[in-house]
Amino acid sequence: MKTLAEACEGLSILAVDMPIGLMDEPIPGRACESDARALLPGKASSVFPTPCRPALACTTHSAANAASRKLGKGLNQQTFHLFPKMREIDDLMRGSRTLRRIVYEAHPELAFARMNDGEPVLSKKRKSDGFAERRKLLARHGFRWKVEPLSGAARDDVLDAMAVCRTATLIAEGAATRLGPARKRDRYGLPMNIWF
Repeated sequence: MKTLAEACEGLSILAVDMPIGLMDEPIPGRACESDARALLPGKASSVFPTPCRPALACTTHSAANAASRKLGKGLNQQTFHLFPKMREIDDLMRGSRTLRRIVYEAHPELAFARMNDGEPVLSKKRKSDGFAERRKLLARHGFRWKVEPLSGAARDDVLDAMAVCRTATLIAEGAATRLGPARKRDRYGLPMNIWF
């Protein structure tokens, strides 16, 4: 499996379904996440709360939860399981000005809602009807997929990757929507925006 840096070779834009730009405290949280939840009624829980930097530095859920809770808000297990990928992206982005121009944070459910005339797709993508609905939306927007197994990726993960690929296309065309203030940065200068 390629690293993020290897995946970016030769690309002008890459959209990822991972947070970029982290708060030092969990409250009030990133504005782009609040904006995303507001656009996804009935699907707002798909926007996971991003951990604060002190929590992300922890190696166990109990330590991360304690660090986050001490600063105002606890941290769930689901978010903790994403820490290795979050750390990888954070380390790469902080260490490379080139990647800061290439990698954008995106969210697949926002991408699907945009494809669906602004309406969230409420069906579950792991169920056959939700999978079929999202696949149909992607096809309507030029992203056809003959369903076949891909090593290391679940079917719904492939749909999500295709959705954020469409977001990358929109960013490249200057047609994507940005959530969160344009100049909002974390302490390392990383943007705190979600694109769709």
